Amino acid sequence: MPADSLDEQLTKYLTDAHAIELQALAQMRAAPDLARDHQLAAAFAAHCSETEEHERIVRERLQARDASPARVKDLLGALTGKGFVAFARAQPDTPGKLVAHAFSYEHMELAAYDVLERLAERVGDADTAAAARTIATQETAMAGRLRGRFDLAVEASLHDVPDDALGEHLDDYLADAHAIEAQSLVLLAKAPDLAGVPELAAACAEHNAETEAQQRRVEQRLRARGGSPSRIKDAALRLGGLNWGAFFAAQPDTPIKLAAFSYAFEHLEVAAYELLLRVARRAEDGETVQIAERALVEENAAAERLRTLFEPALDASLPSPG
Repeated sequence: MPADSLDEQLTKYLTDAHAIELQALAQMRAAPDLARDHQLAAAFAAHCSETEEHERIVRERLQARDASPARVKDLLGALTGKGFVAFARAQPDTPGKLVAHAFSYEHMELAAYDVLERLAERVGDADTAAAARTIATQETAMAGRLRGRFDLAVEASLHDVPDDALGEHLDDYLADAHAIEAQSLVLLAKAPDLAGVPELAAACAEHNAETEAQQRRVEQRLRARGGSPSRIKDAALRLGGLNWGAFFAAQPDTPIKLAAFSYAFEHLEVAAYELLLRVARRAEDGETVQIAERALVEENAAAERLRTLFEPALDASLPSPG
């Protein structure tokens, strides 16, 4: 790809990053009031300040490149962030949903800045590469703080739940995990044809088989407990998977967008199983604990494998010269 085209792509990735930060800000500004725990609230408040700084840095890098944020992307980002806040607020386990989605979103941001740094280095824009590294370091730290606060999230979510009602809540978390796997299966089924990189296609195909087994174990456990998957949740998330598949197919840089999104989605699944694990322990359901622990090993491994594929996915997303 000619140097001027790489420059244009770098500017587009900066506008993507700016929209991502606006979406994050919509969530971070509301999160402290939804957290129901002072440590969670403090973590979100501190990262809100960091996120405001990230938005400023990205905006200034755009200005340095004689560009500006993309209004449509920014509007969609802000609206999506506000939509998630409304969703989390409406849930009975708001703190858990808040931490789970924030954990996934931090990894979405981390992936975006990882890719931005790689392309900036190819273009020779040292200042943008340095800015991306700095922001990625802070996103990584926030993701680590959230990973260490799943216990607090479950405690805040179930603080007023009597012991004799824990089983019902455990069934809800199992149904959530089943629905998330339903969305994952839709996306993974399409991914090999969209990947553009043999290694990425293979990773998605292999994880598809793991995901089918994970969903099957969750459903079997749910039915053994006298429950069943939620048709509404499953249908809604399957539709989401179809929409994401259509989105990726329409992108000129499908491989890297697919890899980055899948990396973030793996962390949404990680968060779902971290929460399920803790609720199962509270309910003293050893079989569900084992299911969650096994899934966590597989989801974390899948996420790390995807991150190793960012470089070849970026290569496949940037056409060769001529």
